[in-house]
Amino acid sequence: MNTENKSFTPAEIKNLWQTPKGLFDSLDMEFCFTGDVAANHDNALSENFYTESDDALKQRWFKVSWCNPPYDNISPWVAKAIEQHKKGKTVVMLVPSDTSVKWFKDAFDSCNEVRFISGRLSFINASTKKPVSGNNKGSVLFIWRAYCKSRSVSLIDRNELLGMSL
Repeated sequence: MNTENKSFTPAEIKNLWQTPKGLFDSLDMEFCFTGDVAANHDNALSENFYTESDDALKQRWFKVSWCNPPYDNISPWVAKAIEQHKKGKTVVMLVPSDTSVKWFKDAFDSCNEVRFISGRLSFINASTKKPVSGNNKGSVLFIWRAYCKSRSVSLIDRNELLGMSL
């Protein structure tokens, strides 16, 4: 059993949270995503996406991939992002800001850009389409840019990222 991210969320919805649309749209404007590698028919925000039955961990990822992976086992998603980046792909991944786990260090050490998000995100319940408050961790974006050698770490404001005025 993986204990990296303990959660009390009911199992049937635990890995089905949708990324807030404002956050996705803001990043899509910057990166022009060609697909989402961790979605389903209820929570996909990109026209092209892989579902659980597609098994994105066995697929070639899109040229510019969005990834909000299932939080119960993030390690293989980070490993796949690193692999795909080495093959010339760009990957933007939204994960909990949890520096105590191995995958966090792996992602931090291998990506080009880290954006810590100040403030907590309210993810969207995929079945009700309503925001769910109570996220008990901050979030971070790990960005692996194709063919990029530069490195940056920054703190971005949640409201700005969500396209909301302060």
